[in-house]
Amino acid sequence: MAFGDYGDFEHLRFERRPDGVVVVTLDRPEVLNAANVRMHRELSEVWAVVDADPDARVSVVTGAGRAFSAGGDLDMIETMTEDYAAMLEQWRDAGAIVEKMLAADKPVVSAVNGVAVGAGLAVALMADISIVGESARLSDGHVRLGVAAGDHAALVWPLLCGMAKAKYYLLTADFLDGPEAERIGLVSRCVPDDRVLDEALAVATRLARGSATAVQWTRRVMNHWLRQAQPVFGESVALEMLGFLGPDASEGLAALRQRREPRFPSAPAPPG
Repeated sequence: MAFGDYGDFEHLRFERRPDGVVVVTLDRPEVLNAANVRMHRELSEVWAVVDADPDARVSVVTGAGRAFSAGGDLDMIETMTEDYAAMLEQWRDAGAIVEKMLAADKPVVSAVNGVAVGAGLAVALMADISIVGESARLSDGHVRLGVAAGDHAALVWPLLCGMAKAKYYLLTADFLDGPEAERIGLVSRCVPDDRVLDEALAVATRLARGSATAVQWTRRVMNHWLRQAQPVFGESVALEMLGFLGPDASEGLAALRQRREPRFPSAPAPPG
């Protein structure tokens, strides 16, 4: 897959706004913007394309329809549990989403509507500023599937909301709504649902009208805090992918498809 301009993307939609703001919309609303193989790759490649656009100053990333992103497409996950080469490809792409968002020059604002899980939540929280709706539902979700919290979570959650809250939500995979996510510092701001995109655009416009060097260089130095933790991130993604080759992930996937509680092989047998 080669990505030279906006026309090369299949599952991302682009809209130019005044002042150099580019809206990037995750565009698979029929599946709550879950990421298939193609979309997963696109979420890592889009930031370099925005950087190369001389008219773009800030991007706003959001989801089409009633969700930001439901995470990884279940068919893609099933393939990862059965195909070593497919797992290796997603290992590359999961790492690249975070690494390329960190490496990008131009700031990113996320407008989080509805559910944001897994890879979608990685994009939402790796953004420099995150605006979420009051009824948004956020969850890393990995342990619910039977794999380690990889993607972005081990890297960014402890810095955003502290180790105690990070461990609680990553070990339980509980959902947070918008107000709670703002209260613990996981997101920048929580606003009424019908104001999410407008507020994100307003913030992006403020950034776009400011000094490009001041904004971009401040972003660069702030991201050094995350770069210091990249060894943590690298191991977390590797352990996540290792989990996809084990029996717990197969059971977690089956439980999600059947809408039931998982019975993980590595868990103790239920009493009685």
